[in-house]
Amino acid sequence: MIEKALECFKEKFGSEGDIRSYFAPGRVNLIGEHTDYNGGHVFPCALSMGNYGVARKRNDRIVRWYNMTYPDNGVQERSLDDLAPNDNGLWYDYQHGVLWAMMKSGVEIPFGYDMVMVADLPAGSGLSASASIEELAAVIVKDLCDLPVDMVDCAKYGQISENEYNGSNSGIMDQFASAMGKKDHAIFLDTADLSYEYVPLNLKNEKIVITNSRVKHNLTENSYNSYNTRRSESEKALADLKRVADIKTLGELDNEEFDRLSEYIENEVNRKRARHAVYENQRTIEAVKELRAGNLESFGKLMNDSHVSLRDDYAVSCDELDILTEEAWKLPGVIGSRMTGGGFGGCTVSIVKNEYVDNFTGSLGAVYKERTGLEAEFYIADASDGARRLN
Repeated sequence: MIEKALECFKEKFGSEGDIRSYFAPGRVNLIGEHTDYNGGHVFPCALSMGNYGVARKRNDRIVRWYNMTYPDNGVQERSLDDLAPNDNGLWYDYQHGVLWAMMKSGVEIPFGYDMVMVADLPAGSGLSASASIEELAAVIVKDLCDLPVDMVDCAKYGQISENEYNGSNSGIMDQFASAMGKKDHAIFLDTADLSYEYVPLNLKNEKIVITNSRVKHNLTENSYNSYNTRRSESEKALADLKRVADIKTLGELDNEEFDRLSEYIENEVNRKRARHAVYENQRTIEAVKELRAGNLESFGKLMNDSHVSLRDDYAVSCDELDILTEEAWKLPGVIGSRMTGGGFGGCTVSIVKNEYVDNFTGSLGAVYKERTGLEAEFYIADASDGARRLN
């Protein structure tokens, strides 16, 4: 991928000077969905798929970007002094947003750069293509300008970009996983204070299989089934609970405390949203304990329970994701399966015993095609290091 990007860069911007290459991964979340903006725990890992970039600094404040995945967009050119928030959700807006967030936070970016990027991560699949783009921009400008920021800072700038520049009220999980990933590990992250631990996956006889429904989601769309609506419903539930409990986030409650207080949430829909956030957080904490103890079957059951909650209480699944998950549960060798990501389309994640992987992809692909008319895509997930310079 880098060789293709380098060749394209030389065609677009010339071959002279110090040309550097970078990578920022997508992520898959094993469990802990829609908990990050509710002050709970998440358990993602960075992927070996993502966005690659080739870049060279300039002597002025112009940034020029070209994306080989979207050649019809041509070269995008913008001054660092002419960045303004919007809700277009285009690939270059996510990059603009990171630079804007850095400068808004007081980071001085002295000059711009030229960049060509290319991806092997499908957009709109729920594998955090937008966060990958954001962290690619962050690591490029950090390196080229020798900025005094660390990778946790880069994750924060990515979230600011997503929230304030691009209009999606997401939590920090996606950016944190892309920035802070570690090979062969998942990240057990407490989003309330950003404390985290790397947990070895230790899957010796199993594979993590991602299944792409080929149904794209749009997290900024203005509809009932939108990410921002779910966040608003959770916040309303929290506001009701704050009248009777001294809490700042839903993640501070355990299941028993929530059951005792839930009657104070006035709206039934908001109550269901809050129940998912609380129970999912506790599921995630328990799942990591089970994984560390080597109890993979128990981990898989918690994955299954997570999907049911996302489907019924949080209402972010869709028919296609339900088909993929429920049919996966029927197949031999499947330890657990659930939707992953924001929802309304995208991917499922499954843990499958090695000897059953071929049967899993063949059987699930066939029944999915029969029931939906769509061709599912399958990827074996390898946990990767986070965003970084490659040479």
